[in-house]
Amino acid sequence: MRKFKTTILVALLGIISFQLKAQNPGLNIRVVGKGQPVVLIPGLTCSGEVWDSTIEALDANFEYHIITLPGFAGNAPLADHEGKYLAKMKDEVVKYIQKEKLKKPIIIGHSLGGFLALNIGIQNPDLASKLVIVDALPFMTGVMMPGMTAEEAKPMAKSMKTQVVASASQPIEARKAYQRQMLVSMINDPAQIEIATNWAIDSDQETVGESMYEMYTTDLRGELGKIKVPTLVLGAWVAYEPFGSTRESTLKLYTDQYANLKGVKVDMTDIGNHFIMWDDPEFFQNWLKKFL
Repeated sequence: MRKFKTTILVALLGIISFQLKAQNPGLNIRVVGKGQPVVLIPGLTCSGEVWDSTIEALDANFEYHIITLPGFAGNAPLADHEGKYLAKMKDEVVKYIQKEKLKKPIIIGHSLGGFLALNIGIQNPDLASKLVIVDALPFMTGVMMPGMTAEEAKPMAKSMKTQVVASASQPIEARKAYQRQMLVSMINDPAQIEIATNWAIDSDQETVGESMYEMYTTDLRGELGKIKVPTLVLGAWVAYEPFGSTRESTLKLYTDQYANLKGVKVDMTDIGNHFIMWDDPEFFQNWLKKFL
């Protein structure tokens, strides 16, 4: 039904929609519309379809390049799992932008996609025109375990990766039940929880584990000053209210993590969880319309 509605909207607006697939390493990229290029990168295990409702609500005068990363949501994984997955994905997104001659694209990333967007901005400061970071941090471990360094996080991250990879051998219903339990604190709508659960089940667990390991052991905070473009960061806090978090404390946590990024705009949704684009579309879309 979601794809059907999107197709009707595209036809009404006279927008061209087509599929592109990079041969290596397996980026799946769907392009919709014409105008200022916008590159959308989803989070861990997610399909690019997570952005569909956002695209429907935004201005048609954009050309959306909607990515699904290899190994996630049924997209084939990389041929090898020798590490540096996120570095490879950063390089491949940059190569795609350069190959397609996308002039000063806006890059929007959610969660892991936001982490990638930050890394792209650090390593390629002249590539994008703006960055939008959706509930992602430059050093996730620094929030979970304040004071721990990226190096000190490696044993914990390795254990986490081992558990994720081993979960692939569990019965599918057990895996689905676990994913639903995890996603309850990330997504409000049960129907959308089910969508994200199926994406997770269809993801390659080796890729998922490696991605998590790299995120927990990479600290980008000291390099944020290399980003030279306007950056918007949108965070979520309400899921952590039962543990003592407040809007103010979470906002401070985010602003502290982004302290080295000059001129960054940071705001918090008051009703959404981790999937802000789904949980609080009015907040999310209003910010995008202003910022883009």
